[in-house]
Amino acid sequence: MTISLRTSALSLATAFVLSAMPAAAQEAKSRLDEVLSRGHLVMGTGSTNAPWHFKSADDKLQGFDIDMGRIVAKALFGDPDKIEFVNQSSDARIPNITTDKVDLTCQFMTVTGERAQQVAFTIPYYREGVGLMLKSDGKYADYAALKAAGSSVTVSVLQNVYAESMVHAALPEATVDQYESVDLIYQALESGRADTVATDQSSLAWYMTQNSGRYKDAGYGWNPQSYACGVKRGDQDWLNFVNTALHEAMTGVEFDFYAKSYKTWFGKDLTPPQIGFPVEYK
Repeated sequence: MTISLRTSALSLATAFVLSAMPAAAQEAKSRLDEVLSRGHLVMGTGSTNAPWHFKSADDKLQGFDIDMGRIVAKALFGDPDKIEFVNQSSDARIPNITTDKVDLTCQFMTVTGERAQQVAFTIPYYREGVGLMLKSDGKYADYAALKAAGSSVTVSVLQNVYAESMVHAALPEATVDQYESVDLIYQALESGRADTVATDQSSLAWYMTQNSGRYKDAGYGWNPQSYACGVKRGDQDWLNFVNTALHEAMTGVEFDFYAKSYKTWFGKDLTPPQIGFPVEYK
């Protein structure tokens, strides 16, 4: 083949590749475009864990996870109700994302390196931890008093293999009483068999919200972990969009929506983001 023929062949091949690129680009459509075209968001979540995702007396899903989905739906369509919930077990959180059954999952999913190899996590929307709850009229004022009391303190905690080590990370000398259900750990505190309850801070906040004035937070938290929504890997446009929706809910134009939800489920008023220099760079 002469040089001129080789040049012509190369030109034809290049033209073929360039002509094929727009079709390939169309096949790589983002989930963002699919959701917009569909007209509603499909979100995987649970239905049995207050205050995150549970059903009201009229059988409607509610909770902090549910509100995170509504924030994304509002960002997509200007309507927080344009969302279809897929009720799923905790075990189905990742499979339902990877098989495209849902657009995203928001279900108090702890961010871990192992899970991040399977799905793409959004920015965190809550920081979980273990906390201590006291009776408002009990003999201990706060965490410092509990720690100073040493072995005199009894802690009720949900039964699990890590219960002893988890409690002793905060109260090294305390007696640890383990119970089979969440109701029983609260009953132990109420009856005086325990001086404090140790469990997730979000659960304690919810319980104190439901029993206003009866209990108080001891003022100490440990075992931090981040909760985030998850989306399918490899779709940066979709991940960017969900991140933007959550970010602006926590720091920008949708802050009132996020703060109202936080107050409803955790009983606390959030301080509005400071005006001026962006908080992200401080």
